[in-house]
Amino acid sequence: MLPLRDMNPTRRFPVLTYTLMAINLLVFFWELTLPPATLEAALMNLSVVPANVSRSPFSLETTLDILRSMFFHAGWAHLLGNMLYLYLFGDNVEDRLGRILYLLLYFGSGFAAALAQIAIDPTSPIVLVGASGAIAGVLGSYLALFPGVRVRGIVPLFYIGMWSEWPAWLVIGLWFVMQLLSGVASLGVETGGGVAFFAHIGGFVLGIVLTWVLMLFVPQPPPDYRREVLYERTRRYPYL
Repeated sequence: MLPLRDMNPTRRFPVLTYTLMAINLLVFFWELTLPPATLEAALMNLSVVPANVSRSPFSLETTLDILRSMFFHAGWAHLLGNMLYLYLFGDNVEDRLGRILYLLLYFGSGFAAALAQIAIDPTSPIVLVGASGAIAGVLGSYLALFPGVRVRGIVPLFYIGMWSEWPAWLVIGLWFVMQLLSGVASLGVETGGGVAFFAHIGGFVLGIVLTWVLMLFVPQPPPDYRREVLYERTRRYPYL
């Protein structure tokens, strides 16, 4: 399914989610202003190259490279796909966790994603860019917090798309299974680039584990109350 809407309105305006989206868009527009050779050199110098990180894993430059890599993207499809998932699922995670914990989750997942991909292929000279790992952590957190929320989207069926509605645990769970299967299939395969599946896996796993830990220490509303609040929001926003 290509998710397009979730039936889970927020209580507060998602300032951080929209800010992260805006930064990603601005950085991408800056990328578009650069000639291809200049852009390639900039990405090599400013983002993660596993072979470079392996030589100096604990340096300040490595930390900055990982942080900057979360805001670069390889093309329109890469950017828009990431922003769609951040837009759909980030607002509710920010709403539930609060802004400080949300930032901790986002950037912590981004670092875990980069380190997971580097661990799989530490000598790779291929640049790692994209917010996918950080957003995978947001998906893991959403799965832990809102597994039963209904998600609406399009299910491709031959040459047409069928509008459908699935629970979040199924939408996100299938996404993770696809990343896991694709990651295993990519092991030992030499490519000149492509999807960093293990970055997605690493970010997702940290996101869901960190959220479980936070739920142990941060008081959570009782399950019955959470369900009632969700139903009340849905009644207030029937167009969802």
